[in-house]
Order: sequence, then C-alpha cells, then structure tokens
Amino acid sequence: MQITDKKAASFHYTLTNEAGETLDSSAGAEPLTYLHGAGNIIPGLEQALEGKEAGEKFKVTIDAENAYGEKHPEMVQVVPKSMFDGMAVEPGMQFQAQVSNGPGIITVIEVNGDEVTIDGNHPLAGEALTFEVEVTEVRDATDEELEHGHIHGEGCAH
Repeated sequence: MQITDKKAASFHYTLTNEAGETLDSSAGAEPLTYLHGAGNIIPGLEQALEGKEAGEKFKVTIDAENAYGEKHPEMVQVVPKSMFDGMAVEPGMQFQAQVSNGPGIITVIEVNGDEVTIDGNHPLAGEALTFEVEVTEVRDATDEELEHGHIHGEGCAH
C-alpha cells in the first residue's frame, strides 16, 4: 500500500542540519505515525513521503521554506523583563507562547538589564533539514482518525 491522502503512515527518521549534526531521531523509540494529507508534519517531508511503501528507505533534504519556514526578523522583539513574572531569564531558554501564526516557541536571545530579546521564529526556521527515513507501515486511517485529522495511539504526531 502506498502513502497517499487519508492513509496512516509510520516511519523512523534521523534529522540532521546543514552541518550534519543530528537534531532528532526516532532510533530506539516508536516510529512517528501521522495522517498523510492532514498537515501533521512539515510540508516538504510529507511531499517526499507521498507514494512510498512500507520497507522503503530514502534520504531527502528539505529547504527552509518547506520545513519550518524562513526566519522573519519582525518576530525578534525586545520586551520588558517584567513579562516573565520575576523568573530568572537566561539566553537559550524557551517558552511556549502565542506568536503571530498561533502557538509557538519563544526563545530568549539576550537579557540586557530590564530588557529581554526574544525570537518567535521556530528554532529551526531558516534551515534546510535532511531526513533519513525508513517507512515502517502504511494503513488505512480509521474513521475517527479522519474525523479528528490526526492519528491516535503510540507514535502519533499530534
């Protein structure tokens, strides 16, 4: 069975950046399972998985635009330290918050006195990403999964 819209697909992956550093991997864990065509994974990877079958292995590099998008300078802002309710804030810390396009991760870039520079871009925005993938299973999605727009159970991507 091929990966097409409305199919549940499972795969193992290793994600690396342009420098070849491993950023994430499913090795030693359950494969990632997602509903194809529902936008549950980055667009470039979903496109690369289209038509693949269980047992197929491949490597694909996805440009920033089709991964987590380009960096947007307007998403870097200086905010008052008081917004952090007295918390000790240091560069590199990350918080979940509402950003311009919905829920996202805010990264603290710099702390300068009473000002904190934050970046609302996804931490991998602006980067081309390489995935080594092994498709492990392709099945029909259940009616409930189709209705909810994501897979249920172990390894699900929601």
